[in-house]
Amino acid sequence: MSTTTAVAPLSTADAEALIAAAGQAAEAAGVMVSVTVLDAGGHLLAFRRDDRAVLISGETSTRKAYTALQLNAPTADLVDAVQPGGLFHTLPTALDRPLLFIAGGVPVRRDGRLIGAIGVGGGAPEQDHGFATAAVETLA
Repeated sequence: MSTTTAVAPLSTADAEALIAAAGQAAEAAGVMVSVTVLDAGGHLLAFRRDDRAVLISGETSTRKAYTALQLNAPTADLVDAVQPGGLFHTLPTALDRPLLFIAGGVPVRRDGRLIGAIGVGGGAPEQDHGFATAAVETLA
């Protein structure tokens, strides 16, 4: 007999904490960003764009979160997979989905289970990844 333990879903309070933590990390680095948090179903839980963040960062943060959620992996780990010859080379064009293979999207897990994702856009990809990772670490 197999038993499974229920894992609490990502709450609005969790999402707001992720937004705040990523925003604080970006602010400390002097970077203006947008931050998106999605629940496990890919639905928007929270979003914030700094007043001076580039406008497209709202779209990129959302697509990064969606990609991290759908593939259950940080987008930083997927960049090489979509290059010519990579495992997912045709994936960005084969699907009609808002995927974006640029660092800055990170899955959110609780007790080893995927419960959502965060995406950060507006800085350099490695900065966005660092801000998202720092935020996720605050939930642990």
